[in-house]
This record gives sequence, C-alpha cells and structure tokens, in this order.
Amino acid sequence: MDVEKVFHMTGGDGVTSYAKNSSFQKKASDMVKHITTETIQELFVSTTPKSIGIADLGCSSGPNTLTIIKDIVRAVERTSSTLMLHQPPEFRVYLNDLPTNDFNSIFKTLPEFYRELRKEKSGVCPSIFIGGYAGSFYGRLFPNNCLHFVYSSYSLHWLSRVPPALYDEQGRSINKGHVYISECSPPQVSQAYYKQFQEDFMLFLGSRSEELIVGGRMVLILLGRGGPDHVDRGNSFFWELLSRSFANLISKGELEVEKLDTYDVHFYAPSKNEIEDEVRKEGSFELDRLEMFEIERDEKDEESYGAAVARTVRAIQESMISDHFGPRILDNLFEIYGRMVDEEMAKEEIKPLTFVIVLRKV
Repeated sequence: MDVEKVFHMTGGDGVTSYAKNSSFQKKASDMVKHITTETIQELFVSTTPKSIGIADLGCSSGPNTLTIIKDIVRAVERTSSTLMLHQPPEFRVYLNDLPTNDFNSIFKTLPEFYRELRKEKSGVCPSIFIGGYAGSFYGRLFPNNCLHFVYSSYSLHWLSRVPPALYDEQGRSINKGHVYISECSPPQVSQAYYKQFQEDFMLFLGSRSEELIVGGRMVLILLGRGGPDHVDRGNSFFWELLSRSFANLISKGELEVEKLDTYDVHFYAPSKNEIEDEVRKEGSFELDRLEMFEIERDEKDEESYGAAVARTVRAIQESMISDHFGPRILDNLFEIYGRMVDEEMAKEEIKPLTFVIVLRKV
C-alpha cells in the first residue's frame, strides 16, 4: 500500500469527518499551548525577524490548524508590542500534509479566520500569507533557511510506510492476526517498527535542519510510550482492540482472514529514550524540552468514551481501511470497536501517552 497516495484524515465536515472528530487532538494542543506560545515568543525575542516563516506539518483538515496559527500570531504580536517594535512582523504560514489531504476545507475557512483577526485588532488584520504545501514531511518541503518555527501535532507517530520487514520473502506477514505490535508478535515485529521509526525520524530532523534558520524552533506533539516495552495499556492497546474487532468480523463470516493478515498500520509510539537517541545521533538540534502527559477524559460527556474513541480512530483510519478491505465493513467494525473500548475501560483504565518536544536548531 502506498501510504502517500492513500492515507488522509476523513475530509469534509460530515459525521465521520476529522473536522468533527478531533477533540482529543484539540485537548492535547490546548494542554501544551503555553509551551507552544512561550517557544515562539522566545524565538521572536532572539531573532526579531521582519518576516517570520511558520510551518504546520501534518495540518490535516479540521479547525485545529487555524486555531493554533491564531494563537501563534497573537503571541508574536504581544511580544512585538512589549519590545516596542515599530510594527509587528509579517507571517508566512506554510500548511503541509499529504497530497490526499482535504486542503479545500481549510481554505474555505480563511475568510472567517481573517475576519476574526481584524475584529480583534479594530479592523486591522496582521500581514499573514497562508499557503498549502502538499507532500511528505519525511523529506524536504521548503527552501533553505526559510523557516523560523515548525509546529506538528499528532503527526510524527505516523510512519512513511508500513515497515517492509513485516513480510517475508514470499510476501507473507510475520504478524498474522494483528495490525500492530502485540503480546503475540514475534520480536522481529517490534524491531521492524523501531527501525522504520529511526529511519523516518532521522530524515525528518535532517530535512528540517536545512529549512530552519540557526536558532529556529520546533514544537512536536506525538503519541508515545512510557518505557522500553512496546506493548502497554496505552496506545498499543487501542490497536490491539482494533485487531480484535477485525477478528470479530472474521468470526461472523464478514471478512476473510487473509485480508487481515495483509493489513498492518504505519504507526509507531516511541519512548523518551528512543526520541532522545535520534536527536543526539542526527546532531542538528538541541532538545530544550521533552514532557509526557495524559489527556483526561471528560466525565461530563453524555456519550460513551468508546463511541468517541471509535469515531476518532475511524476519522483517522477510514481511508486506509476502506482502501484495503472496502468501505462496507466500516460501520460494523467501529460499532464493535467502540463497544470493546467501553468494556475494557470498565475493567481497567486505558492511558495513552503523549509527548511534547521542543527542539532548537544549533
């Protein structure tokens, strides 16, 4: 499967769209907003550029992208005012995602975005130039030294491809019955995923090193794990429940077992040590900050936690699952998945971990 041609969040603003099912990602972004704004302010004080280049890598198609851009613009303008500069800088904003992303849904909201900014500034809108840049961030996207700040939220745990080492010379899976690393997986499975993460993250860092100015910053938010074990009751367990949901459909005769045996996700939740190792080996960045946190679930939500998780995972995985299995299984699959999440949560909490990382180019 060619990830770059198939993978995208579900576009539009329908019931199963990413725009309507990205509240978890919004909560994470909000929880570390102070880190994002502090970082861009520190950068601006140290460089005071007249034109500041900002990239959102893996921007997707929901409202979250322009919300964080607005926060960044406000933070820079506050700092500019504090420094009593003659005028705030202009903003060059590069929105990046894979070519299959629904960029149009973002562009349609730009007039309202500009109206809100003008309203806050008594009719004067900051000089902001926003464009879409389609392509994989596992490689070069922008000219040399054109960026000051890079932001990426819930994107870097997605690998550039399904690790090829998951299949033997005959093309048969070595991880049958599972879509990710599980307790039943042979050691070669976790090794294959880790190797792919190393290759991708090294390429990501090297590419951004060329594009960022010296002293430029990156704020990266991604899913991870708390220790050396790849299997935990966190991010890996959600994939285990998806494997069980597929197995349930197979038991009902709604899916062929061979189809599941040839499906694996292009995902990896790294540990703190693994991230630090790659940053050190690549050598272009200093690690200014690395924090781990959990997103608390809202007990006031009227719907079940499982249903909310199922819609979120569907909005992310629908393109890949539909391409491989066909769209007819989607409703049943995620109904089963949501129910399984609720059943497991009733037994014991599932706690997915998230990292926020601040890197500075040296």
